[in-house]
Amino acid sequence: MLRILPSGLRWLTWPFSLLYQFITSVRNAIFDAGFRSIYQSTIYTISIGNLTIGGTGKTPHIEYLLRLLANRYTLATLSRGYGRKSKGFLQAKISSSAAEIGDEPLQLFKKFGANVPVFVAEKRAEGLQKIAQLSPCPQLVLLDDAYQHRAVKPHLSLLLTDYGRLFYQDYILPLGLLRESRQGAKRAQGVIVTKCPPTLTPHDREQIEKKIQQYTLANTPIFFSYLDYGAPVPYFEAQPSFSTDTSLWL
Repeated sequence: MLRILPSGLRWLTWPFSLLYQFITSVRNAIFDAGFRSIYQSTIYTISIGNLTIGGTGKTPHIEYLLRLLANRYTLATLSRGYGRKSKGFLQAKISSSAAEIGDEPLQLFKKFGANVPVFVAEKRAEGLQKIAQLSPCPQLVLLDDAYQHRAVKPHLSLLLTDYGRLFYQDYILPLGLLRESRQGAKRAQGVIVTKCPPTLTPHDREQIEKKIQQYTLANTPIFFSYLDYGAPVPYFEAQPSFSTDTSLWL
């Protein structure tokens, strides 16, 4: 709808945004008050997510963290497997397809599967419980797009926001692209502004930080990242080998 309606007509969706905000706020309040159970795994978990629909660079940041942490911990990733036609808890394998595990988990498996198990489960709590039963058990699990998955409490929650579509400038669906209100940023232990121009000035950073801090808890760290594209690699002919070099990502 947002892609079709002219910007001047999007305000017609405002009543629906109010309704959606009410529903998501009630849902969050139920979890915050303890009326719904929240599972925290015995394995250390890091959630990478956002407040908006659409891409904020979650997959590149998961790949960055995999490279950054590979020499310190045994790792695994757990995703919902968006778009897959299968159900339940699955581990990616050589014969897995996008229809079975989803596009992004398949991409992670193609790049890191030799060293990092890639799992999918629509119910992340059940997925984490099954991962914890594995031998050997990973020391750390990266949770892909789990910010709104309130049934799981990660040990560290990283909130990503696109520099070109900062969450504090956006509105609740369908008027805007937010999945929940801006106040949801309070659950984050760290915020990453993604897809920044390399020429971002200290003054611009300071202005963005001040606006983000209106919605986060005090002293929540804020980081800035940008993408640096490497040379194209033939997807089916030569998969990139696993590397812990993070220099291309900084």
